[in-house]
Amino acid sequence: MNETVQHRPGRDAASDLRAFAAVALRRQGVVGAVAPSSPALARALTAVVPTTAAAVVVELGPGTGAISEAIRRRLAPGSRQVAVEIDPGMVTHLNRARPWLDVIQGDAARLGALLAARGIDRADAVVSTLPWSLFPEDRQEAVLGEIGRVLRPSGAFTTVTYLHAVPLARARRFRGRLRAAFDEVLTTGPVWRNVPPGLAYVCRRPVGHV
Repeated sequence: MNETVQHRPGRDAASDLRAFAAVALRRQGVVGAVAPSSPALARALTAVVPTTAAAVVVELGPGTGAISEAIRRRLAPGSRQVAVEIDPGMVTHLNRARPWLDVIQGDAARLGALLAARGIDRADAVVSTLPWSLFPEDRQEAVLGEIGRVLRPSGAFTTVTYLHAVPLARARRFRGRLRAAFDEVLTTGPVWRNVPPGLAYVCRRPVGHV
Protein backbone atom coordinates (compact mmCIF):
# COMPACT_ATOMS: atom_id res chain seq x y z
CA MET A 1 0.00 0.00 0.00
CA ASN A 2 2.81 2.41 0.83
CA GLU A 3 4.37 1.63 -2.55
CA THR A 4 1.13 2.58 -4.32
CA VAL A 5 0.97 5.92 -2.53
CA GLN A 6 4.63 6.59 -3.23
CA HIS A 7 4.29 6.19 -6.99
CA ARG A 8 0.92 7.82 -7.44
CA PRO A 9 2.26 11.39 -8.02
CA GLY A 10 4.21 10.15 -11.03
CA ARG A 11 1.17 8.44 -12.47
CA ASP A 12 -0.96 11.52 -11.82
CA ALA A 13 1.61 13.73 -13.56
CA ALA A 14 1.69 11.41 -16.58
CA SER A 15 -2.11 11.41 -16.71
CA ASP A 16 -2.15 15.21 -16.49
CA LEU A 17 0.33 15.53 -19.35
CA ARG A 18 -1.68 13.18 -21.54
CA ALA A 19 -4.88 15.10 -20.83
CA PHE A 20 -3.18 18.45 -21.47
CA ALA A 21 -1.65 17.25 -24.75
CA ALA A 22 -4.98 15.87 -25.95
CA VAL A 23 -6.77 19.18 -25.37
CA ALA A 24 -3.88 21.25 -26.76
CA LEU A 25 -3.94 19.26 -30.00
CA ARG A 26 -7.72 19.26 -30.28
CA ARG A 27 -8.30 22.90 -29.35
CA GLN A 28 -5.17 24.83 -30.27
CA GLY A 29 -7.11 28.09 -30.32
CA VAL A 30 -8.14 27.94 -26.66
CA VAL A 31 -5.01 26.61 -24.92
CA GLY A 32 -2.55 29.39 -24.16
CA ALA A 33 0.17 27.48 -22.31
CA VAL A 34 2.54 24.85 -23.67
CA ALA A 35 2.59 22.72 -20.50
CA PRO A 36 0.66 22.43 -17.22
CA SER A 37 1.43 25.15 -14.66
CA SER A 38 4.50 24.53 -12.49
CA PRO A 39 4.44 24.38 -8.66
CA ALA A 40 6.25 27.74 -8.59
CA LEU A 41 3.56 29.42 -10.69
CA ALA A 42 0.86 27.71 -8.65
CA ARG A 43 2.29 29.20 -5.45
CA ALA A 44 2.35 32.69 -6.97
CA LEU A 45 -1.25 32.48 -8.16
CA THR A 46 -2.69 30.95 -4.99
CA ALA A 47 -1.01 33.28 -2.47
CA VAL A 48 -4.34 35.15 -2.19
CA VAL A 49 -6.29 32.07 -1.09
CA PRO A 50 -7.44 32.54 2.54
CA THR A 51 -5.84 30.10 4.97
CA THR A 52 -7.29 31.02 8.37
CA ALA A 53 -11.07 30.87 7.83
CA ALA A 54 -13.55 29.01 5.66
CA ALA A 55 -13.71 30.57 2.20
CA VAL A 56 -15.16 30.13 -1.26
CA VAL A 57 -12.46 29.93 -3.93
CA VAL A 58 -13.23 29.75 -7.65
CA GLU A 59 -10.75 28.65 -10.29
CA LEU A 60 -11.20 29.54 -13.95
CA GLY A 61 -9.63 27.28 -16.54
CA PRO A 62 -8.25 24.61 -14.19
CA GLY A 63 -6.82 22.54 -17.03
CA THR A 64 -5.28 19.40 -15.57
CA GLY A 65 -5.69 20.59 -11.98
CA ALA A 66 -2.14 21.69 -11.07
CA ILE A 67 -3.40 24.97 -9.61
CA SER A 68 -6.37 23.17 -8.04
CA GLU A 69 -4.00 21.08 -5.93
CA ALA A 70 -2.21 24.22 -4.69
CA ILE A 71 -5.53 25.86 -3.77
CA ARG A 72 -6.63 22.77 -1.90
CA ARG A 73 -3.46 22.73 0.22
CA ARG A 74 -4.10 26.31 1.40
CA LEU A 75 -7.80 26.08 2.21
CA ALA A 76 -9.04 26.08 5.79
CA PRO A 77 -11.54 23.44 6.95
CA GLY A 78 -15.09 24.17 5.85
CA SER A 79 -14.00 25.94 2.67
CA ARG A 80 -15.52 25.40 -0.74
CA GLN A 81 -13.48 24.99 -3.92
CA VAL A 82 -15.10 25.26 -7.35
CA ALA A 83 -13.51 25.06 -10.80
CA VAL A 84 -15.06 26.25 -14.07
CA GLU A 85 -13.77 24.45 -17.17
CA ILE A 86 -15.20 24.80 -20.69
CA ASP A 87 -13.60 21.74 -22.32
CA PRO A 88 -15.61 18.52 -21.78
CA GLY A 89 -12.53 16.29 -22.14
CA MET A 90 -10.71 18.18 -19.42
CA VAL A 91 -13.80 18.05 -17.20
CA THR A 92 -13.78 14.27 -17.56
CA HIS A 93 -10.09 14.17 -16.64
CA LEU A 94 -10.62 16.39 -13.59
CA ASN A 95 -13.55 14.34 -12.35
CA ARG A 96 -11.40 11.23 -12.58
CA ALA A 97 -8.08 12.63 -11.32
CA ARG A 98 -9.40 15.19 -8.77
CA PRO A 99 -12.62 13.65 -7.42
CA TRP A 100 -12.61 16.06 -4.46
CA LEU A 101 -12.92 19.09 -6.82
CA ASP A 102 -16.34 20.55 -7.65
CA VAL A 103 -16.02 21.01 -11.42
CA ILE A 104 -18.56 23.00 -13.43
CA GLN A 105 -18.51 22.60 -17.19
CA GLY A 106 -19.27 26.02 -18.59
CA ASP A 107 -18.11 29.37 -19.90
CA ALA A 108 -16.47 31.84 -17.49
CA ALA A 109 -18.42 34.60 -19.27
CA ARG A 110 -21.46 33.15 -17.43
CA LEU A 111 -19.67 32.83 -14.10
CA GLY A 112 -22.37 34.41 -11.96
CA ALA A 113 -25.09 32.12 -13.30
CA LEU A 114 -22.89 29.03 -13.05
CA LEU A 115 -22.07 29.75 -9.41
CA ALA A 116 -25.69 30.65 -8.57
CA ALA A 117 -26.71 27.19 -9.81
CA ARG A 118 -24.38 25.82 -7.10
CA GLY A 119 -25.88 28.10 -4.46
CA ILE A 120 -22.89 30.47 -4.46
CA ASP A 121 -23.32 34.23 -4.78
CA ARG A 122 -19.89 35.51 -3.73
CA ALA A 123 -16.29 34.27 -3.82
CA ASP A 124 -13.41 35.17 -1.51
CA ALA A 125 -10.83 34.55 -4.23
CA VAL A 126 -10.84 33.87 -7.97
CA VAL A 127 -7.76 32.25 -9.52
CA SER A 128 -7.41 32.08 -13.29
CA THR A 129 -5.10 30.60 -15.90
CA LEU A 130 -7.42 31.49 -18.78
CA PRO A 131 -5.59 32.25 -22.07
CA TRP A 132 -6.60 35.93 -22.19
CA SER A 133 -4.50 36.67 -25.28
CA LEU A 134 -6.62 34.22 -27.28
CA PHE A 135 -9.91 35.90 -26.32
CA PRO A 136 -11.48 38.72 -28.32
CA GLU A 137 -11.58 41.95 -26.37
CA ASP A 138 -15.33 41.92 -25.73
CA ARG A 139 -14.99 38.45 -24.22
CA GLN A 140 -12.17 39.63 -21.95
CA GLU A 141 -14.42 42.42 -20.71
CA ALA A 142 -17.34 40.04 -20.18
CA VAL A 143 -15.28 37.61 -18.07
CA LEU A 144 -13.67 40.40 -16.03
CA GLY A 145 -17.11 41.88 -15.41
CA GLU A 146 -18.40 38.54 -14.12
CA ILE A 147 -15.38 38.18 -11.83
CA GLY A 148 -16.00 41.66 -10.43
CA ARG A 149 -19.63 40.83 -9.74
CA VAL A 150 -18.95 37.62 -7.81
CA LEU A 151 -15.83 38.71 -5.90
CA ARG A 152 -16.30 39.95 -2.35
CA PRO A 153 -15.07 43.52 -1.74
CA SER A 154 -12.34 42.07 0.49
CA GLY A 155 -11.42 39.34 -2.00
CA ALA A 156 -8.72 39.08 -4.65
CA PHE A 157 -8.41 37.90 -8.22
CA THR A 158 -5.17 36.48 -9.64
CA THR A 159 -4.31 35.57 -13.19
CA VAL A 160 -1.22 34.75 -15.21
CA THR A 161 0.53 36.24 -18.20
CA TYR A 162 3.67 34.97 -19.88
CA LEU A 163 6.88 36.97 -20.13
CA HIS A 164 7.22 36.69 -23.89
CA ALA A 165 3.78 38.32 -24.30
CA VAL A 166 4.24 41.25 -21.90
CA PRO A 167 5.56 43.76 -24.51
CA LEU A 168 2.85 42.97 -27.06
CA ALA A 169 0.12 45.51 -27.76
CA ARG A 170 -2.63 42.99 -27.02
CA ALA A 171 -1.10 42.29 -23.58
CA ARG A 172 -0.83 46.02 -22.86
CA ARG A 173 -4.50 46.49 -23.70
CA PHE A 174 -5.42 43.62 -21.38
CA ARG A 175 -3.47 45.26 -18.53
CA GLY A 176 -5.47 48.40 -19.23
CA ARG A 177 -8.69 46.42 -18.85
CA LEU A 178 -7.50 44.98 -15.55
CA ARG A 179 -6.76 48.49 -14.26
CA ALA A 180 -10.18 49.67 -15.41
CA ALA A 181 -11.89 46.74 -13.69
CA PHE A 182 -9.99 46.81 -10.38
CA ASP A 183 -8.83 49.57 -8.07
CA GLU A 184 -5.51 47.81 -7.42
CA VAL A 185 -3.49 45.70 -9.85
CA LEU A 186 -0.10 44.41 -8.71
CA THR A 187 2.41 42.34 -10.65
CA THR A 188 4.38 39.58 -8.92
CA GLY A 189 7.19 37.56 -10.40
CA PRO A 190 8.69 36.74 -12.75
CA VAL A 191 8.26 33.03 -12.18
CA TRP A 192 11.18 31.55 -14.09
CA ARG A 193 10.45 27.95 -13.10
CA ASN A 194 7.53 27.59 -15.47
CA VAL A 195 7.20 26.77 -19.18
CA PRO A 196 7.03 29.47 -20.39
CA PRO A 197 8.14 31.83 -17.57
CA GLY A 198 5.23 33.89 -16.29
CA LEU A 199 3.98 36.76 -14.16
CA ALA A 200 1.03 36.87 -11.80
CA TYR A 201 -1.39 39.79 -11.67
CA VAL A 202 -3.03 40.30 -8.26
CA CYS A 203 -6.19 42.40 -8.51
CA ARG A 204 -8.29 43.80 -5.64
CA ARG A 205 -11.39 45.92 -5.12
CA PRO A 206 -13.52 45.53 -8.25
CA VAL A 207 -14.62 48.88 -9.67
CA GLY A 208 -18.35 49.47 -10.00
CA HIS A 209 -19.50 46.28 -8.26
CA VAL A 210 -20.79 46.29 -4.67
